[in-house]
Amino acid sequence: MALTDLIAVPGGRFRMGSDRHYPEERPEHERVVEPFAIERHPVTNAQFADFVDATGYVTVAEEDIDPADFPEADPAELIPGSLVFSPTSGPVDLRDWRQWWRWQPGASWRRPFGQGSDVGDHGDHPVVHVAYRDAVAYAEWAGRRLPTEAEWEYAARGGADGLEYAWGAQMRPDGVDMANTWRGDFPYRNDGWGSTSPVGSFPANGFGLVDMIGNVWERCTDVYVPRHVVRDTTPVEADGRPNLLAPTTSPHVMRVTKGGSFLCAPEYCRRYRPAARSAQSDDSATAHLGFRCVITHPIRPRDESRHRPEPGEPQ
Repeated sequence: MALTDLIAVPGGRFRMGSDRHYPEERPEHERVVEPFAIERHPVTNAQFADFVDATGYVTVAEEDIDPADFPEADPAELIPGSLVFSPTSGPVDLRDWRQWWRWQPGASWRRPFGQGSDVGDHGDHPVVHVAYRDAVAYAEWAGRRLPTEAEWEYAARGGADGLEYAWGAQMRPDGVDMANTWRGDFPYRNDGWGSTSPVGSFPANGFGLVDMIGNVWERCTDVYVPRHVVRDTTPVEADGRPNLLAPTTSPHVMRVTKGGSFLCAPEYCRRYRPAARSAQSDDSATAHLGFRCVITHPIRPRDESRHRPEPGEPQ
């Protein structure tokens, strides 16, 4: 299967973040991004399978667990796996995420619900259960990279700066679902997909990008900080600018994820907006976390003075 088509995004200035929602989105501020190109949709199961077939790559969720990393655990319980969403039977305390997430031995990108499951006919769904290292490995194989948070948010806004949602001022304009998010009572009743959906099942944004909001959270390269400010411990460049992409050898580094997922519900997680952000450790692999890639792609305006076409010449 071919790599995802890249869509050119012109550089520009925009308002990043929000002062109206969660604290970690603050402060709203002006940001400038250079031109780049971003994949039209998240990397799919079929595309990730091509990568694995070509390279023999083994994801973090499939690797044997080193008992030295968990000295207090029973070695018999250290079985490779990942976090899987499990709906509850009724209302629960939404402050305790452990009631709807379970560690599932054997769960991975190819077995999203554990042993006995497979991606089957879901080749066009976003790949999930991928750790940061896995996403980077795919991107390098594809000759691409993961986006920065600013690039991702700028692309998600689709050229319409300042809107609450990627598509306008209303979550469901005229009652129409614009993204794969939770419909119903979280976490026990869902009238929507309740899981990932095929990429492109919902309308594209102003740049022609699909699933920037909902479906799966998407990984960015930025190390997570709790607000759009610089902490004293943040590594810096020689000129004093924060280097949020500083290399790290720790698998427990927290990085920014964007876009929300099929689990975002109004009563629990209103993060189905471009400004919203969350943190995931580099070694995390879950049923609602994916990624898409970008490339640096300068876009220059056409110089009409260089050549004026003759009559009848293709333009």
